[in-house]
Amino acid sequence: MLIPLAAVNVLACLAVAAGELALPTADQNAWHDMEIGAFIHFAPNTWQDREYDDRTTPLRDINPSKLDTDQWVEVAKSMGAKYIVFVAKHVGGFCMWQTDTSDYSIANTPWRAGAGDVLESLSESCRKAGMKLGVYLSPRDDTFGAKTGGRCDTPEAQKRYDTVYRQQLTEVLSRYGAMCEVWFDGSNVIEVGDILEKYAPHAAIFQGKYATIRWVGNEDGYAPYPAWNAVSKEAHQRGATAQDGDPNGEVWLPNECDARTRRDWFWSSKNADTLKSVDQLMDMYYRSVGHGAVLLLNLTPDTSGLIPQADAERVAAFGAEVQRRFGQSIAETEGRGTEVVLDLGGPKRIDHVVTMEDIRLGERVRTYTIEGRANGEWAKLCEGSAIGHKKIDRIEPVEVDRVRLRVTEAAAEAQIRKLAVYGGEN
Repeated sequence: MLIPLAAVNVLACLAVAAGELALPTADQNAWHDMEIGAFIHFAPNTWQDREYDDRTTPLRDINPSKLDTDQWVEVAKSMGAKYIVFVAKHVGGFCMWQTDTSDYSIANTPWRAGAGDVLESLSESCRKAGMKLGVYLSPRDDTFGAKTGGRCDTPEAQKRYDTVYRQQLTEVLSRYGAMCEVWFDGSNVIEVGDILEKYAPHAAIFQGKYATIRWVGNEDGYAPYPAWNAVSKEAHQRGATAQDGDPNGEVWLPNECDARTRRDWFWSSKNADTLKSVDQLMDMYYRSVGHGAVLLLNLTPDTSGLIPQADAERVAAFGAEVQRRFGQSIAETEGRGTEVVLDLGGPKRIDHVVTMEDIRLGERVRTYTIEGRANGEWAKLCEGSAIGHKKIDRIEPVEVDRVRLRVTEAAAEAQIRKLAVYGGEN
């Protein structure tokens, strides 16, 4: 039902010059546009029914004979992922590539007679499918006694581990093609700036002093609203989350929402019944991508090396539902300034409005109202604060012939990349 409008508010401009707004780099802007990624957790934990590797599994028992990274990529594509972040080394220290730094690696298992390299196989599968690849390389390493962030107990141990970790990072960034993202889970005290600059100059960096994206602050797949993309320099230096969002901050540092499809990050023989429903995954989508963040949704290969069929079917159904609701707009336009009007070409039933700013020029909108016209009368459909890369407003189904965005408060002239309406939920 349409709610009659009160008096129209005059645009209130904040005292922030456009030239002072935080701006994304070209690489950050491209990262935003991917919107959905796939996280893949696979380690000795998978054989232990544990989240953290206790290093008790004999390496002779790790033989994922059906491992098929083409299947992993196809599953990721089916859910709409544009990139994969692969856990090449989790906190236990087991390396899923042919490393020269440790015996605790895939090279010392019977898989492919010790010649297998999971990261190499996945990189080739991604290349064939046009999927971007990122890598998670845990700074914590229980094999070498390095704690969270890569901290060691003594200066001597720290020096030894710094050398090991730098070599590991060099291996994964130099041997397998360009990486779109590098994860330093729990931050990283080891100096790696020179390696990132040489081998991954365009990658999004998760945590650490070189971070260009930030952890949202939970592992449930949602960003709070508003989830402003900028933070203060101080927040960036100490390690920001979504709670540090500041529309007037100096540093562009967008949110990534990592989330599990099952209860746990790793496959377990005990967690099959915790697979999330399509409705639960859609709720994540609305509260991550729909709040301007990027959703990184986890996939869990089992001990055979395949993503279980039930999981594959569930995330494919999720991807299909996203396409059903948002694959084709009823109408869309772009514009600038305090008002953007979208003509639907006649009365149409709508249930979603999607708005995007041209964030290359900064996040300018501070508050907005969206209205619909029916029988010549305008009425409010919804309102909000942040738009940023994308804001999805889910509204009660209504029939209107025009929709307009009114920017009621802004830091500079609003630059609207897209104003679109959809009607596919019901």
